[in-house]
Amino acid sequence: MSKLRILYVASEINPFLQTSEVANFLRSLPQAMQERGMEIRILVPRFGLINERKNRLHEVVRLSGINIAVGDEEKPLIIKVASIPNAKLQVYFIDNEDYFQRKSVFHDKQQRFYEDNDERAIFFCKGVIETVKKLGWAPDVVHCNDWMTSLIPMYLKTTYKNDPLFKDTKTVFAIYNNGFSHTFGDDLLNKVKMVDIDDTILAPLKSKDFEGFIRMGMEYADMVVKGSEVSAELTQLIEDFSKDKKLEISIEEEQQAHEDLYGVYTSLAG
Repeated sequence: MSKLRILYVASEINPFLQTSEVANFLRSLPQAMQERGMEIRILVPRFGLINERKNRLHEVVRLSGINIAVGDEEKPLIIKVASIPNAKLQVYFIDNEDYFQRKSVFHDKQQRFYEDNDERAIFFCKGVIETVKKLGWAPDVVHCNDWMTSLIPMYLKTTYKNDPLFKDTKTVFAIYNNGFSHTFGDDLLNKVKMVDIDDTILAPLKSKDFEGFIRMGMEYADMVVKGSEVSAELTQLIEDFSKDKKLEISIEEEQQAHEDLYGVYTSLAG
């Protein structure tokens, strides 16, 4: 168990940014797993609300400089890093001037959902995988949290399935009550596609909405974890879609349950 490598991916983490329970989860669980002897990496977006000077973010030049394709466009990936105060943990930040410089997360000042949040999610998911490749670090488990990370399990089981770094990687997809009512445009599937990804693979995403992203995560992850305070409607979706791989973890048993979960799924690797 002590040699396990766990990659945590989410849209936020304390103390850099907090808009939901995800931020607290990402702050507590990785540290607990590190204290149990696991090797940890954490990746989040560098949203514009994060004060770089105050939090001492700095660019990791050796990891930056590649372009990430989103549909027909390519955008440069910038990687920054900072340490969590009073913890032996570093956080890597996925950045891009077009997607993450706004002084807000998913909504503008009028509380309108950004039309390109789909592109931001795609860029983030691909950027995470490419950053891990540049690190040359093979994760045993990729623990994806919330809808913005939901494409990672699918990419790892398709485009990156033959990459030596990911051949034994298991994925966990955690679902939270962070839904939205927006429906993305008809070009969403084309933006998500890569050379070896077709409409059949993307069938769960055809609704082009929050539930579509959640379905994608559930379809391709090895395990689905339901966060606390998930709505009845979302709970039913989880029940209907992922009966065979769903796990409910209470706050009281969170740390031990996740340690057990990682051990079980990595023992089945390959």
